[in-house]
Amino acid sequence: MTFQNTREFARELDSKDALKQYQEQFIFPKVNDKRVIYFTGNSLGLQPKRTKAYIDEIMNDWAELAVEGHFYAEKPWWDYQERFAEPLSKIVGALPSEVTVMNTLTVNLHLLMVSFYQPKGKRYKIICEEKAFPSDQYMFQSQVNFHGYKPEDAIVEIKRREGEHNIRLEDVLAKIEEVGDELALVLIGGVNYYTGQVFDIKTITAAGQKAGAKVGWDLAHAAGNIKLELHDWNVDFAAWCSYKYMNSGPGNASGCFVHERHHNSDLPRFAGWWGHNKERRFKMEPSFDPVHGADGWQISNLPVLSLAPYLASVEMFAEVGMETLIAKRDHITSYLEFILHEIDKEVKGNFEIITPSNPEERASQLSVFLHGEGRALFDYLMKNGVITDWREPNVIRLAPVPLYCSYEDMYDFGQILKKGILGK
Repeated sequence: MTFQNTREFARELDSKDALKQYQEQFIFPKVNDKRVIYFTGNSLGLQPKRTKAYIDEIMNDWAELAVEGHFYAEKPWWDYQERFAEPLSKIVGALPSEVTVMNTLTVNLHLLMVSFYQPKGKRYKIICEEKAFPSDQYMFQSQVNFHGYKPEDAIVEIKRREGEHNIRLEDVLAKIEEVGDELALVLIGGVNYYTGQVFDIKTITAAGQKAGAKVGWDLAHAAGNIKLELHDWNVDFAAWCSYKYMNSGPGNASGCFVHERHHNSDLPRFAGWWGHNKERRFKMEPSFDPVHGADGWQISNLPVLSLAPYLASVEMFAEVGMETLIAKRDHITSYLEFILHEIDKEVKGNFEIITPSNPEERASQLSVFLHGEGRALFDYLMKNGVITDWREPNVIRLAPVPLYCSYEDMYDFGQILKKGILGK
């Protein structure tokens, strides 16, 4: 399709949008009494209007049933998490038994590393990407310290080549081969938070396992955003947050994946009573008998008030389907890319999109170096109704989330950006 930088063209695209009805199902902040253009769904998704009803249901059950809500609420609390198995499995490409919901993201990655990072002899090294999200970096450091290794020795970062913004697949594979029989674990972010680069999960997983390592993924920026086939790709484990592309609310519950081939294994784990045999859980037995599947990694009674917004979201995803979501994601991201190039020409600027141009290597994010511009431009955008994200030294991250961003938003953003630059 040949794009045009006009309001009429953007509105025409919106009229054909298969997801246009969902824009009205979200609550938008307002700036100057006008609905914002929201580009930060890669940090915190907007609130779906249906969320409140899911929370109110639990509050009402708590008020009317008190402790009996565990068993007699409309959605009994003691098995509330089981309602996620089917819809979440479709979002991440898994069997229902391979997914669960519990805790928060870094907590779950730590717990999964108890099972899947088992350094022994000379096989103790972890491969991750350079500039992994800081929480992952801290996790790696504390994990290797706990096992008695030095981070500078045990943690191997795959680096970008000089002058390049993204990591090449061939460099990942070469590093895995180089570390070889010293490699215990590969754990990479499925989508890099800074650049928006999507990694080849299938190929990297196969390479890591061929080297004798376990392979896991931090899918914080991937779940609900890219096509995932965790079961078929033979991924050992994964975890993701729910508050970015899945709109479950700030700091909310994390999803986990454990491949079925590990369900009957004797992998170590930190156990708790919510992972114990469901039918015998309330018998208070002294010996741990894990639930079969990913639910067996659960520890504590689940916070259903936190799970309620997440359930509202995954049911929306079930209505939409990932194929429809990804189709619009690719199209609206391409339109945003076009708008950026057009405005760059009009203002005689020097924008540099550091997210890969290949649609196979990106998702719902464009990270843009605004060469020659500074923080003042970001402040201008925010004051004029564009909520975006600033990263030093002068990068803005733009996430045109397909569920609630419109093509006209992309056009309007371009006009506001142009005014912000020319008005200096």
